[in-house]
Amino acid sequence: MNQKLILILILAFSFIATSLVAQKKPDFSIRIDSLLQVLDKNNKAMASVTITKNGITEYSNAIGFIDNSGASPVNSTPETRYRIGSISKMFTSVMILQLVEEKKLSLDTPLSDFFKKIPNAKSITIADLLNHHSGLFNFTNSEDYPKWMTEPMSRKQLLDLFESQEPVFAPGTKGEYSNTNFVLLGFIIEDVTGKSYQENLSTRITSRVGIKNTMYGGKINHAFNEASSFENENGKWVMLPETDMSIPHGAGAVISTTPDLALFITALFDGKLINENTLKSMTTMKDNFGLGVFKIPFYDRTAFGHNGGIDGFSSSLAYFPQDKVAIAFCSNGMNYPMNDILIGLLSCYFDKPYKIPDFKTVSIDAEKLTAYEGEYTSEQLPLVITVKQEGGKLTAQATGQPSFPLDAVSETEFRFDQAGIVMIFNVQDNGNVDGFTLKQGRDFVYSKVVK
Repeated sequence: MNQKLILILILAFSFIATSLVAQKKPDFSIRIDSLLQVLDKNNKAMASVTITKNGITEYSNAIGFIDNSGASPVNSTPETRYRIGSISKMFTSVMILQLVEEKKLSLDTPLSDFFKKIPNAKSITIADLLNHHSGLFNFTNSEDYPKWMTEPMSRKQLLDLFESQEPVFAPGTKGEYSNTNFVLLGFIIEDVTGKSYQENLSTRITSRVGIKNTMYGGKINHAFNEASSFENENGKWVMLPETDMSIPHGAGAVISTTPDLALFITALFDGKLINENTLKSMTTMKDNFGLGVFKIPFYDRTAFGHNGGIDGFSSSLAYFPQDKVAIAFCSNGMNYPMNDILIGLLSCYFDKPYKIPDFKTVSIDAEKLTAYEGEYTSEQLPLVITVKQEGGKLTAQATGQPSFPLDAVSETEFRFDQAGIVMIFNVQDNGNVDGFTLKQGRDFVYSKVVK
């Protein structure tokens, strides 16, 4: 739910394959193994991935560890439980839609039937909450959120918070992602049924599908193969604090495994959880939002699913109806863009052109690097980027943001893989540097400020 922002916030729910070099490989599992091994060896990710077709597992593997606080790390397995963040919204959406099928709710039911004090409650419908058209402020964007996210919060405290926050637009006028919507939907499930979210999750989904490692999360317990999350600092994985799971509720409190997630989404599209007409409504997009799902294009294919992020966890779940293929990815430590990893996994599986990254770097003399130092500006972005040489390495820092290290791939190309940033410097024949091109989703041209 809460993500670190470096330079530019890129909200991408599609896997865009770019700059892929063709190569011929036999078995997709060998290619995926090679990709995971490279990521593991270079401390780029700790993760689990499962791919199924027609509900049958075709690939499942894990890299990294769930805990490194003891004498030796406890390795991850395909059965490791991860916090799945906003993939939880798919579970919440399915349960709401089941209640609609049971005529205990309708998509037009106003929020005021449950929470009268929420701003614009009379004008916000269940459908508006499901497809992010409520206009309610996203409470995890609160400036002080990082200060209290690790402490328990009662339902009343959360509702008091939501009631105090000003709406950002009129209900139904546009779509804008908000975790507040799905916390409220989780509460509504409990109110309509008179049962807890966990009880509903168990009876309405996990017991029907036959999955046993999916549940409402609590404090992380390594003894039950539950992973902590980590941040990579100078090549070492450092354990991160835990969000208290009373806070994300129906927006992000579910924990699961990649095999469970693949079975869940397959069962959903096989009609085992909601009927065909309801599924059609769920996957109909309005301003690029479905009812708890997103459309995910990959080459000539289209999948449906959701991404998730909470603490240092990142996850993705997608289903390709035309192929009956599900892919589930859960990570508890990322030092490389998840989107790039997913491109690699899907390219390997669907036999698309793809070159496995090698992450090789070069060493450049500190004296040479001083030519790169300075302030750089762009007409395309309002951010000033300051480049410095520290201990024989370059660092970059955008206005109002923390600095980050740059790895040299060549004398002109530098990378910060964790945020998917590439900087191509203009190095002149005399060694002077007059600018660079920043690549992160698109290209931004920067020029050095002459003083």
